[in-house]
Amino acid sequence: MFRLPRFGWYPFVAVVVCAAGAAGIALIDGRSSIAPADSAAAAPLKYEAIPFDGAAAFKHLEELCALGPRPSGSKAMTAQQELIVKHFTALGADVRRQTFQVRHPVDGTPVEMSNLIIAWNPTAKERYLVCTHYDTRPFPDQDRVNPRGTFVGANDGGSSSALLMELGRHMQGLRGKNGVDFIYFDGEELVFSETDRYFLGSEHFAANYRAEPPGYRYRQGLLLDMVGDANLAIRQEQNSVKLARYVVGDVWGAASRLGVREFEQRAGPTVRDDHLPLNEIARIPTADVIDFDYPYWHTEADTPDKCSAASLEKVGRVVYEWLRANVNR
Repeated sequence: MFRLPRFGWYPFVAVVVCAAGAAGIALIDGRSSIAPADSAAAAPLKYEAIPFDGAAAFKHLEELCALGPRPSGSKAMTAQQELIVKHFTALGADVRRQTFQVRHPVDGTPVEMSNLIIAWNPTAKERYLVCTHYDTRPFPDQDRVNPRGTFVGANDGGSSSALLMELGRHMQGLRGKNGVDFIYFDGEELVFSETDRYFLGSEHFAANYRAEPPGYRYRQGLLLDMVGDANLAIRQEQNSVKLARYVVGDVWGAASRLGVREFEQRAGPTVRDDHLPLNEIARIPTADVIDFDYPYWHTEADTPDKCSAASLEKVGRVVYEWLRANVNR
């Protein structure tokens, strides 16, 4: 008996109903895929008009990886938190920490964790959420040579964290009636064995949001994970299709308007990730943007040279267009 890994392929049975076409649902190889949305809240921009610099995002990725492994509770994680807080504070965002403690899965000692919440237009009562995890797994457990070696998580944790840092430089140009929050989740994988818990930060955030409503509402959310692969191909993650199909339609619609073909109109894998607590506990419809076809996943080779500025730029511009279409909706 074994626990299935965090990411994996699972059988998915699609139920065909007469209204499927009207809902924008297509069936591909027995699994559901969401057709792109036909319209946006505002006239679409051309790809070249979107102010997102992939080279700048890649520099942030290198800066984060230069800190070394960044597992929850480590000195490198503390340094990363300080770097991110300083970065967004300088950009004029409202930045706060959501702190909590967990027991270390190996020795039971307390581990202090911090979700970082970066708010743009913080007084708006209707909001959109873009999130990522920023901790790295303690060890490269999938490395065939050295599974207890050094893991810097360039793509897994680093790419999405860096993308948000660059996206933050352009958020003042996205002011509208709706607000936007970036959230960096801690403790996504403080995992040393298959019996350890995942998603500690997103579960804590989701439970607090549900138990103590904050006075505003998240309309939709987007989770970014493993978005820097130099050989980028992002398909529609199946838990997202099941739990947040309209978000998937909006995001792939944004990609279609921009001509970003790396967002493939195909069914992808079923992924267990931070979007599950957001959907299932907080009831925030949230889609996972992830390229899991990455041969360096959880290995020592997940380093910046396996990522590319071009991939970060393509994903960043799609996220920008998705937000732009929603801030005045």
